[in-house]
Amino acid sequence: MTDQIQPHHLKILEGFLALAQNVDQTSAVFDVADGLRETGLYPQFIEHARTQAAQVIDERYFAPVIDLRELMSLPKGSLGYCYASQMIEQGLEPKFYRELKIEDDYSYIAMRMRETHDIWHIVTGFDTSVFGEAALQAFTLAQLRSPLAVALLGAFFANSLAGKSSIENLLNMVQQGLSMGSKADCFLAEKWEEGWGKSLEEWRQKMNVNAFG
Repeated sequence: MTDQIQPHHLKILEGFLALAQNVDQTSAVFDVADGLRETGLYPQFIEHARTQAAQVIDERYFAPVIDLRELMSLPKGSLGYCYASQMIEQGLEPKFYRELKIEDDYSYIAMRMRETHDIWHIVTGFDTSVFGEAALQAFTLAQLRSPLAVALLGAFFANSLAGKSSIENLLNMVQQGLSMGSKADCFLAEKWEEGWGKSLEEWRQKMNVNAFG
């Protein structure tokens, strides 16, 4: 064991402090994730994820190329239509996230969660405000024991304690996310993109989710 600060420790700290100042800094989220990968925090997370979603992890399942315009032709109220509408409204492309080379279970799980992050928002009903993001991280923590979710929640609370958001609202949304995540079926295990045309209500019933809001 050494007391020397390693480069990945600095990356985690810098990302955390950046998020504590401004929770909308997406690049800082990926910096924290990259730094955490170099720690010893992930084996338990991966082991737990495999108990919930071994099939998709072993298969290394990813969605076919997503065409937002095609999805917009699906019925209103379908998962695909709602996803495409949200992405277009936010000015995002399906692959807006930082990509990782798939070389082990961790890199697959991280990439699959990045690919489906906005789907999780839609199905849970948590929006993309600071409170909605905090709720979704709490949901993720309840489902998968994610070290990244713990770090991001810490940054959200630091941001709130600096007076940038309501601590009461944040606590309430975190509680909502933990409760929903503990009751829902495992989101990581689903091949959402094979059911784009299915209604949100059908998906929510399937996943045992009472959507927020």
